[in-house]
Amino acid sequence: MGMDKGNDTEGKMCGFFAIVFDKENKEMGKILTKAGRRLSYRGYDTSGVVVLDDKGNFDLRKDVGKIDEVANRMNFHELSGKRGIVQLRWATFGYPSPENAQPHADCDELIFGAHNGNVVNTHSLREKLIKEGHKFRGENDGELLVHVVEKYWKREGNMVAAIMKAAHDLEGDYACVLTERYGEKMYAVKKGSSLFLGVGDGFICVSSDLPAILDHTRHILPLEDGEFVEFGPDNFILRDLETGEVIWKEPQHTDMEVKEAEKEGYPHFMIKEIEESPKKAEELLHLLPSHPSYEEAVDLINATEKIYITGAGTSYHAALLGVYYFSKIAKKPLLISFASEFAELHGPVLEDQDLLLVVSQSGETKDVKNVLDYFREHSKGKVIGIVNVLGSTIALKSDLVLPIASDIEISVPATKTFINQVTVFLYLSLLSAKKRMIPSPAGFDILELVPGVVKESIGIAKEKVSEVIDAIKDIKEFYILGYGITYPAALEGSLKVKEVVYVHSEGMYSGEFKHGPLSIVEDGYPVFFITTREDRHMVLSHMNEVKTRRGKIITVAPPDPELERISDIYIPLPTSNYFLIPISATVFFQVLAYNLGVLKGIDPDHPRNISKTITVD
Repeated sequence: MGMDKGNDTEGKMCGFFAIVFDKENKEMGKILTKAGRRLSYRGYDTSGVVVLDDKGNFDLRKDVGKIDEVANRMNFHELSGKRGIVQLRWATFGYPSPENAQPHADCDELIFGAHNGNVVNTHSLREKLIKEGHKFRGENDGELLVHVVEKYWKREGNMVAAIMKAAHDLEGDYACVLTERYGEKMYAVKKGSSLFLGVGDGFICVSSDLPAILDHTRHILPLEDGEFVEFGPDNFILRDLETGEVIWKEPQHTDMEVKEAEKEGYPHFMIKEIEESPKKAEELLHLLPSHPSYEEAVDLINATEKIYITGAGTSYHAALLGVYYFSKIAKKPLLISFASEFAELHGPVLEDQDLLLVVSQSGETKDVKNVLDYFREHSKGKVIGIVNVLGSTIALKSDLVLPIASDIEISVPATKTFINQVTVFLYLSLLSAKKRMIPSPAGFDILELVPGVVKESIGIAKEKVSEVIDAIKDIKEFYILGYGITYPAALEGSLKVKEVVYVHSEGMYSGEFKHGPLSIVEDGYPVFFITTREDRHMVLSHMNEVKTRRGKIITVAPPDPELERISDIYIPLPTSNYFLIPISATVFFQVLAYNLGVLKGIDPDHPRNISKTITVD
């Protein structure tokens, strides 16, 4: 069977695999470890397993670290049992620690469970359950989920009813697996995050992702949102999460190979991650108002006069767009520099009351870590880390951490992480303006548009990319020009082309193009322009400067008859919103770089000479 890509963009924070055999399996620990390896691209902050027999005995082992590290340290290989769960965590709620590692147990160690995704009302539910007497060992939303199920399990006396009632309380996109200590069955829920059921001879298993299941069986049933399954080693019952009604479906055979399944049918991780961007942005929007760190960060920003912000590569471009957002929306100036120039530029004027924002996808970028350390030595001010990896050095050294919740990004060129970084800045600037009662040109409703705009931008890019590629595929260099708020998009688009296509592309402020670079334009020389409707009057002048030299103009902008008339190729963006156009335009260049790189025979996931995390000066 061909697997539906409907799951491709679903939540993938963490990953789990669970299996139940019809008799004790002496290899359970090894089976869970191997499954964990298959899911290792989903999370590496913590790893853990729980193994149970049919007599009420259990063994729960978990710690900080990658699956092989924890498995070796805690001797997973010696575990045997009938039921088992392995979970790999990508931290969003709660720092990487043994207590926050999954699987989790309820108060009395009578229920065990693991999840992936985000429960966005974790903080309010946790406070409520603590008042009701629940004892938490950590801060993870997966632990909260187990306690919510425990609450209703004690009231209702059975897991099916408990799971259905718990689902009403739990907000967000997630999938989970649960089992009772004194029981023989397991239960798995799909509510926004991917979940697959595998049926074999004498066992049934579930997993967040296909690769872990394909080692055991080819008989697969992808669950749909709002379904949950009760299963033993020989049979399963699929139910509607809302009504409890039984749903009749049969597993189907798949010929998909493990490597193909890891990319979920996509040829490369880069395009897979571009396609995931709308869902990741949507998940982030659920997280933002429920995570107290964002509001704390805005309070710090509003209370500070001099604020520095820094990053490297894509993170710098996201930070630069953040500077525009704060200036335009919150009327709050931020001082930006490349991480590598921070000490030289700002070192002599640092003061103790200053605030530093550091932006790094990995949280391990050496240039950014250097800035953080330098700031600590020369200022008593606070540091806010904006990262994708909560267990990273930058996260641990920051006073306040803002997770961008993009899930692991495997391809070296950053795509979905850029979208979530700038979405965080958009939210922070809106909240800053609101708290200071500053009249703003945008409202919070703009945030809800982000996922849809990104999705539509991907579709338009796919439609138009071949026309652009035909025009530039043999070109050795070109410019991408932005004006005002689209300047960061020009820089990021240019970076993507350099990374993936190995062609010199230069992003530049369009007003500067006439001050020298215009001399390079000749007949057919390609120049990209990105513009908003608000800035079109200035950009039209810059376009005419290229047109009169017979340059080839490729415009990325909202529909506009006059801009279209002067352009040789026009990419109509799906939004005319001033603040979303840079996001939409960046998506186009991500898709362009990917397709052009593949056409040239380049592996977009692993461009030459660069790595995902730059750890050298």
